[in-house]
Amino acid sequence: MSSIYGSLEISTSDEYLHEITGFIRVHKDGHCERLLGNNKLPAGIDSSTGVESKDVVISPETNVSARLYIPKSATSDRKLPIMIYFHGGGFVFESTTSAAYHSTLNRFTAELNVISVSVDYRLGPEYPVPAGYNDSWEATHWVASHSAGCGPDTWVNEFADFSKVFLAGDSAGANIAHNLAIRFGSDRIDGINLEGIILIHPYFGGNDPIGSELGKHKQLKAFTDQFWNLANPSGTGLDDPLFNPEKDPNLSGLGCSKILLAVAEKDSLRDRGLHYKELMENSGWAGKVEILESKGEDHAFFLFDQLSQNTSTLCNRICTFIT
Repeated sequence: MSSIYGSLEISTSDEYLHEITGFIRVHKDGHCERLLGNNKLPAGIDSSTGVESKDVVISPETNVSARLYIPKSATSDRKLPIMIYFHGGGFVFESTTSAAYHSTLNRFTAELNVISVSVDYRLGPEYPVPAGYNDSWEATHWVASHSAGCGPDTWVNEFADFSKVFLAGDSAGANIAHNLAIRFGSDRIDGINLEGIILIHPYFGGNDPIGSELGKHKQLKAFTDQFWNLANPSGTGLDDPLFNPEKDPNLSGLGCSKILLAVAEKDSLRDRGLHYKELMENSGWAGKVEILESKGEDHAFFLFDQLSQNTSTLCNRICTFIT
């Protein structure tokens, strides 16, 4: 995280209750003004990939939804792996319908040859942590409800291979994927086999700085910590186990056998990702962590430069991991 964060100015304005400059303003009447992710795209057939998408309601009570994607090649006689995807945005902005995520999920679905379930979980500060985690867990249950072929959605009933389920996400969404896999380890969901998790530039942190946070990324850490604090005002701060895996006593119980961890060379969260790899390998968890580092790239680059070689390399590595 650097270039996408602009000036890194930490606002002290009295005009708003909270402001993260360039990203979100919380007005004194409580309403939130989000400054990114507002370019929305509808579901439908993507002309460049042939992928078809549609929106479904996960929970009428909370208005949580998901956007489903199926590749052009989908047929009922060949079941496809399921990728449940959680978008990034620091827990406070972005959505499944934003242009960046919709186009990325079209590409992932086509190239990975999977059914994608992109979850539109509720955001802070209106719905503080753990709302987004709980919504994502409910969406995973919703997917599992189709395992006997009689769930509410025909695509999932017809095309999904429930023995090959992957949780995936970038930034805050990667954080969600990890924490859901921890929960799955002690509270397994009947009907699905969680084969692995895909963590792209995960948004983890902690009170004590590590690696580049002690030097060149010291200011950036202070800036990015604001997102967690805004989304989780009543939690245990930056050392909340949901945000700092080092404080989680349950790492060894992660409920899958493999992790694909992607980091970017210029990302201020790179060292947090590498630290996560060490934590998992030393936790007693019996699985394997695979890692891909994208040289010369910054946080979530693949959302903004989908034609780059590094984006293609990332897609190819995820494809290999899934197959």
